[in-house]
Amino acid sequence: MATPLATRSCLLASRGPPSHSAASSSSWPPSSLLQLGRRPSRRLHSSSPQVDAAAAPGKSGEYRPSFADDLLLAFFRSKMVEEVGWDSEKPGYAGLMEVANRLMVKGKSALETEQAAIRVLQSLFPPLLLVLYKALLAPIGNGQLAAMMLEARATALSCQWLMGTCSVNSVTLPDGKSWSSGVFVEKCKYLEESKCLGICINTCKLPTQTFFKDHMGVDLYMEPNFEDYSCQFNFGVPPPPLDTDKALKEPCLDICTNARRRRELGRNSSPDELGCPQV
Repeated sequence: MATPLATRSCLLASRGPPSHSAASSSSWPPSSLLQLGRRPSRRLHSSSPQVDAAAAPGKSGEYRPSFADDLLLAFFRSKMVEEVGWDSEKPGYAGLMEVANRLMVKGKSALETEQAAIRVLQSLFPPLLLVLYKALLAPIGNGQLAAMMLEARATALSCQWLMGTCSVNSVTLPDGKSWSSGVFVEKCKYLEESKCLGICINTCKLPTQTFFKDHMGVDLYMEPNFEDYSCQFNFGVPPPPLDTDKALKEPCLDICTNARRRRELGRNSSPDELGCPQV
């Protein structure tokens, strides 16, 4: 599970007192599962080359969430709720987005938000499993088995409930070799629904890259496209330094609610007033 995950910029934040307390980590099913409603399917259009068609279920460009997807969404949301200490009253994906917004608000800086998101990713796995994976599987074939056979395919098959239609493709590694260790997300639902570059960068891209490297022993470079909302996962490819990562140089999205708030309140407003951690 690659979740399960700016200019680190603005976020779509929900201010005001929490509606109710966080779900207990010991209770199952979590409240988010009980609230979960069926989500409509979305038709997307692929532009990814060299796609492994077997990794994308259903008709081309279409992904229909299953009951198992709903369970995964509920489980991931329950872990987010534990970290944030707050849950949304909204069911399904809309509620998850509000919890992600609160994760951004809770952090005093983008780095703090990133570290919180990494803790969420860690909580999705039994601790011993991560230790054994990094020690025993990640080194095989200089990481090729982990990157190509496990990470890419596992991500494409298990994370469509979060990101939308995914497919395995080939990427070029630093040594010039080509591996089928890429995952192309046709139109990332997480970015599309959040409408926020900061949420993408600080709760998904940077923490996911760090999590795979530090806790699973696999390099990962994620390349979100903020024009068409696609995203390319490059397993086995180390990310560039932060000061040269083009995704971190992108301006706020025009559709972001908080970008509009910044223009309305003016440049002299504090980050607190805007609900947006600045970096």
